[in-house]
Amino acid sequence: MPTAFTSGSRIRTNLPAENAYNALLSSSKSIASAQLRLSTGKRINAASDDVAGYITSRSLLARNESLKAALNAVGEAKNVTAISQDALDNVNELLTKIKESASTASSGALGTDEKVALAKSAYRLTEQVQFVVNSSVFGGRQLLDGAFSGEWTIGYNSGNNLLTIEVDLKNNSNSATKFNLERGFDLNATSITNFAGVTGLDLAQLNNVSNSDLGVFGFSQIQSTLTSISSALNNVNKVAAYLGGIENRLNSQEDLLRSQITNYTAAISRIEDADVANEQLSLVKNQFLQQASLVSLAQANQNPQSYLQLFR
Repeated sequence: MPTAFTSGSRIRTNLPAENAYNALLSSSKSIASAQLRLSTGKRINAASDDVAGYITSRSLLARNESLKAALNAVGEAKNVTAISQDALDNVNELLTKIKESASTASSGALGTDEKVALAKSAYRLTEQVQFVVNSSVFGGRQLLDGAFSGEWTIGYNSGNNLLTIEVDLKNNSNSATKFNLERGFDLNATSITNFAGVTGLDLAQLNNVSNSDLGVFGFSQIQSTLTSISSALNNVNKVAAYLGGIENRLNSQEDLLRSQITNYTAAISRIEDADVANEQLSLVKNQFLQQASLVSLAQANQNPQSYLQLFR
């Protein structure tokens, strides 16, 4: 802080008192600043505290918030894959039981009544498949009805790729991007021509098996029925495996985002947060300087009075 000195014999301008007063203002300002930093825990409370640091910390803070939003998106995408995989596991189990019934019905040792009973039992399982598909819902949307498609931005910006999750088994595609179950489990449809990606597989026909017509459980069709159900099982497993691969990617992205958020938070803290120990030392120092300035100001105000002795 610049100071001015002059001869002490001049009483019209008491420069020593002004210097002491300026020192008092400076120490008081430093005390106020230290107290603010200690009370808020922040070194930068306004842009004027550190212009460059203010810009940097605000930029890092904005990026960090975007990363947190991306982390939430990853969590939602994982919810979708988890619900879908659980449903597909249930479908797999049900189809396995249906196949078991068909395999049992293929035995020539069974009578017609037994085969009809197996078909009716298997049809009840297909109804349960429909229920599993109908109840696999997230955000008010069915996940396995063939119409679901969701996109998630799992990085800081769109340049980090949009993750698209679709369930598309309609064409029995081996594409790495989608599989389709469109109407594949819709047993309420008037005509079923596709079940789990297998053209011509109509499990609703299980309910039509009777003593007079064994239909899909008949000798001429049972082999085709078993083959089609095996293909349906394989397709369902493909979808589950596809979703499992997506979830592995999501797990990796989640770990990365958590690490990045932690690192950015540390960078923001280093720039913006106050060093409490250092601020406390500064506060104590300036409190002593404030008290010393008060004493000096009082003494400087007394100096002109000594020159009044000359008029006695």
